[in-house]
Amino acid sequence: MNLLYSLQLDLTMEITWKQLSFEQLSNVDLYKILQLRAAVFIIEQNCIYQDLDDKDFKSHHVCAYSGNDLVAYTRVLPAGLSYEEVSIGRVVTSVKARGKGIGKLLMEKSIETAYALFGNVDIKISAQFYLLKFYQSLGFVEQGEVYLEDNIEHIQMVKLA
Repeated sequence: MNLLYSLQLDLTMEITWKQLSFEQLSNVDLYKILQLRAAVFIIEQNCIYQDLDDKDFKSHHVCAYSGNDLVAYTRVLPAGLSYEEVSIGRVVTSVKARGKGIGKLLMEKSIETAYALFGNVDIKISAQFYLLKFYQSLGFVEQGEVYLEDNIEHIQMVKLA
């Protein structure tokens, strides 16, 4: 599945969406994904962790571009790769795109992608706890207790089919 489409957000940023398998990613796409993930997860959140975990190879990558800039990204993972359920991970929005509604659109596109790839299935996430209400607004419910992952509070959540 290789879908491209655009929409206008808040009149300041036109977004082009790409949903690509690992094999469909260009070298530039991959570079921009890794650059954004490092900028937010490692530098901004001051979190030293192994980002390159071999799961990207089997994941589907949802990318939001504004011009040549990658402004938001997730990966959709098949069941059995991170959890028994299909999952969405590495949810990230660049500093310049925050507060414009792109994060919600990103998750909606990621959920649509999961359903298109795997059918009407449960979707599990490991959510940063401070974003609990955001994920609840998308239909995810808490599962279990708050835990520390890479020194950041997280909670597992699931969106039931």
